[in-house]
Amino acid sequence: MSAIRRSVVALSVASLVMGSLSACSAGAPDPAPSADALASAMNSGDFSGVQFAGSNAEEAAKALETAFGSMGEIKHTSTVSSAAEDEEEQDGVKTATVNITTVWDVDKSDKDLSYDTQAVWEFDSEAEAWKLRLDPAIFAPEFESGDYLKASFEPAARGNITDAEGASIVTNRPVIRVGMDKTHTEKENWESSAKKLAKLVDIDEKAYAQRVMAAGEKAWVEAIVLRDDATREVTDAEIKDIPGANFHNDELPLAPTRSFARPLLGSVGKATAENIEKSEGKVKAGEQIGQSGLQAAYNDTLAGTAGVSVSQYTAEHDAVAELFTTAAAAGEDVKTTLDVKLQDAADDLLAEADSNSAIVVIRPSDGSVLAASSGPVSSGLNTSLQGSYAPGSSFKVVSALAMLRDGATPSTKVKCPATAVVDGKSFKNYDGYPASAVGTIPLAEAIAQSCNTIFVNQGQDIGGKKLAEAAAALGLLAEDGTGTGAVFGSVPEDSEGTTQAANMIGQGVVESSPLGMATVMASIQAKSTVQPKLVLEPAPQAPAKPASTLTEEEAEQLSTMMAEVVDHGTLKDLKSAGSGKIIGKSGTAEYDSEKNAHAWAIAAQGDLAIAAFVEDGDGGAQSAGPLVKSMLEEAAK
Repeated sequence: MSAIRRSVVALSVASLVMGSLSACSAGAPDPAPSADALASAMNSGDFSGVQFAGSNAEEAAKALETAFGSMGEIKHTSTVSSAAEDEEEQDGVKTATVNITTVWDVDKSDKDLSYDTQAVWEFDSEAEAWKLRLDPAIFAPEFESGDYLKASFEPAARGNITDAEGASIVTNRPVIRVGMDKTHTEKENWESSAKKLAKLVDIDEKAYAQRVMAAGEKAWVEAIVLRDDATREVTDAEIKDIPGANFHNDELPLAPTRSFARPLLGSVGKATAENIEKSEGKVKAGEQIGQSGLQAAYNDTLAGTAGVSVSQYTAEHDAVAELFTTAAAAGEDVKTTLDVKLQDAADDLLAEADSNSAIVVIRPSDGSVLAASSGPVSSGLNTSLQGSYAPGSSFKVVSALAMLRDGATPSTKVKCPATAVVDGKSFKNYDGYPASAVGTIPLAEAIAQSCNTIFVNQGQDIGGKKLAEAAAALGLLAEDGTGTGAVFGSVPEDSEGTTQAANMIGQGVVESSPLGMATVMASIQAKSTVQPKLVLEPAPQAPAKPASTLTEEEAEQLSTMMAEVVDHGTLKDLKSAGSGKIIGKSGTAEYDSEKNAHAWAIAAQGDLAIAAFVEDGDGGAQSAGPLVKSMLEEAAK
């Protein structure tokens, strides 16, 4: 059949016309119910409710599958627009003509492929029923036996993830797809070659060999996708030395390095069967979609819209006509506040971490998150923004603010005994606490040396509500405005007794994320409550204002005390970092006698606020302090 045998008629991008018109002569029933049954069958594929003249339901279902099967997951709806008995009989047989409108939801826009077809019915007087004359033209205009519709897709260019200036962080970068081409070697080599290739690229040998053997005789079975840059350790020659192994060049949206902000940015990969099912037709097989992190959260923004064309083909696979087409629309960029230099430095510091860890850097003047690193990278956890842990003594700056609001000053003399007892529970200072700082000391010195007992004893007087208000003023109880689903912290207002006492030293039931403690530090440095931001475009929903806000006087008092932490207290090792005044606070939170404690350090210098966290550390100053120091030094370069 010629590819130009005819033109397809009655095609339009239009609204669906609903309704049912009928007219019938005496003795013949209304054909409308039979017409509705046909439309329902065209939608479901089940023709058991339709009666046929000269054919059957099985043949009709097969014809529909032939006509529509190549449209894949694209949904269609067929409805009856009119049904009426014809005025004249055909060869003594009463007939009825039914007009059917079929609409295909071809793409994500409001445009659809719509066309009208006709079905002819004849009246069986003995059965007193209308019976369908099966014709392929029922399914699409002027269809003949074996004709079919097929959709083709043009992938849209994916948007990039950028920094605040619009420079690309995640963009298309070269990769190679490594795998086995079973047509390029003899059958007896398939299994052994698969195992050799798996060993070369460091994936499970048995599992990959099983996939290769289970695939068809002419299959290409991908093993791994590798960055095609200086970091690639596997050479072209090593791959091609294995019989049947090969690679194809491609591009994928990637960050500058494999570890760069990986839990935050996420990854892109081919849509899984689950992805396709959940998308309800929006995602097609083979499409690249965000699988995690910002790539998944902002997939609709980044992905754009694939171009779609629907054409009519003959049984011989000749194209007859293009019925519908839309051009691909490129995805839009997602703009972030990340600083590539600082993020890279933070990732390097955590690359060899033995437990979950994080570094968060905020610019206090505007709340921009400049780095949000989580380690170890292999865990995939976004510890920096979504981890929630007891903040230990780093939380004492929150408790100190509550005490300032209750009338204290940095010079107020407070009692720091070696031990304190609350409701029968004994609390003590950390091992190695300086004996010279036991007794009556200024509040500033209690912060510098991180006395536990003064804060424990103040717990009942301060109460849960005032402590929570202080936490809110420092940004620790903020709603997420980063656009990343971040968490900040929690401070219950109803804590009492020993729980409230423990809360005052960052244990008990208070929690914070590394982002939360970085926000506390940024607020003190900015002298006002900071609301962090990370995704700039598309702009996230604005968070609610905090229930309490930090005043400049309060921030200056906290800053004065935290300067002494660096001058001669628990973070004195920071004194040589960078240039200019440094303020900070360390923290250690014991959570399991069988394990090490959570280690924290927060610090600020100039327009930079940093929080470092190590889940299983030796202590805040020992494990987290050096991370903060390194970040301050990197920022000063």
